[in-house]
Amino acid sequence: MKIVTIVGARPQLIKASAVSRAIRAFNAAHPGAGLEEVLVHTGQHFDHCMSDIFIREMDIPIPQYNLGIREKGHGAMTGTMLRELERVLERQAPDLVLVYGDTNSTLAGALAAVKLHLPVAHVEAGLRSRNRRMPEEINRVMADHVSSLLFCPTRLAVDNLLAEGMGREDAGEGTLFDKAPRVLLVGDVMFDTVLHFAAASQGRAEELLRALPRGGAGGYALCTVHRAENTDHPRVLADIFAALEEISRSLPVILPLHPRTRERMAAQGLHPSTPGLYITEPVGYLELLDLLRGASLVLTDSGGLQKEAFFLARPCVTLRGETEWTETVSAGWNRVAGGERGAIRVAALSGGWPQGAPPTVFGDGRAAERIVEEMVAALA
Repeated sequence: MKIVTIVGARPQLIKASAVSRAIRAFNAAHPGAGLEEVLVHTGQHFDHCMSDIFIREMDIPIPQYNLGIREKGHGAMTGTMLRELERVLERQAPDLVLVYGDTNSTLAGALAAVKLHLPVAHVEAGLRSRNRRMPEEINRVMADHVSSLLFCPTRLAVDNLLAEGMGREDAGEGTLFDKAPRVLLVGDVMFDTVLHFAAASQGRAEELLRALPRGGAGGYALCTVHRAENTDHPRVLADIFAALEEISRSLPVILPLHPRTRERMAAQGLHPSTPGLYITEPVGYLELLDLLRGASLVLTDSGGLQKEAFFLARPCVTLRGETEWTETVSAGWNRVAGGERGAIRVAALSGGWPQGAPPTVFGDGRAAERIVEEMVAALA
C-alpha cells in the first residue's frame, strides 16, 4: 500500500511530520502492513531556513524527490509542478496521493493525481476565508472538490464542505476514486505537532532572547509577515511596519523576517530603526515554538501561527482582512486587524484578552493517527 505525500512549503512540512510519524508508528504496530510513504518536495520553499532546517529538526524523512521548482508567477509555478508531479506519480503508481493545506503545491498535486485517476486525500480540508482574491482560497477550494478523503480539523470545516454538497461515501461498488468523497472530522495535525515538540523546544530561542531587555522576561510580541497581500502592496507594508514600530515602543517586537518580505522591504526602501523592533533571520520550528511560548502577543498574517498562538493561549492579531480560522476569533483569542496602521495598533494594545485555556476545538492531539487509520481503511 503506497502513499505519495506532496509538500512544498514550511507549514506543509510541519503537518507532514505528524502524519509521517504516525505512518511509522502504524507499521511498527502492525508488522507486515507494508504502508509505504514516498515524500515529494516541490521546492516551493527552497531557502535553508524555510525548508531544510524543518526536515532535519522535525525528523521528517528525506524526500525521495525534490523537484527544485523555484518561485515564479502562480501560473508558471503551478504549471511546472503539475507537469513534474505527473511524471513522479506515473513512475510511482501510488494507491493514494496525500496533500496538505492551500499552496500551489497542494493544487498541483491534487490536479496531477485526479488526472491520472488516483484518489486524493486532503489534510486541512474545509477551510474557507471567503476571499477569492487569495490564491490560497482558490487552491484549497479546488483541492477539496477533487479529493476523495477530506480530513477536516474542526467541526466548522466539516459544515463548510457539507454546505457545498460534499457528501459522505456510501457503500457503493468501485474504487475509492470512483466513490463519493468522505468528509471526516479528525482534528488538527498542527496541534499534534505542538504537543509532540513542546518539551524539545524549551530553551531553543535563548540566544535570540538575550538581545531583549531582561532576556524577554518583561514580555514581547512575536511577529511574522509574508503573504503577498501585505508584502506586494507598498502602502500596506509601510503601514504594517509603522504599526510595529509604534507597538515596539510599549512592547518589544521580535520579527523573524521571511526572505520575500526582506526583498520587498529593500525594494521599497523600508529600513525600520526603532530600538524595540528586533528583526532576525528566519528561525526553525523549535525556535519559533519557544519564542511563541514566551510571547505576550502575536502579530501575524500566517494561518499556522494563528493556530499555534491559540493552542498555547497567546493573544493574536491577524494582519489580514479575514481569516480561515474563525474559531480562534469567536473564542476571543484572535483579532482580525487587516493591514491598516491604526487598526493594528488598537487591536494590539487595547487589552481585554481572554484568560485561562482556550476552548477545545482542534481535537485531542491524535489527528495524524486517525488520518492514517482512515487511509488504511479506505484502501483495504
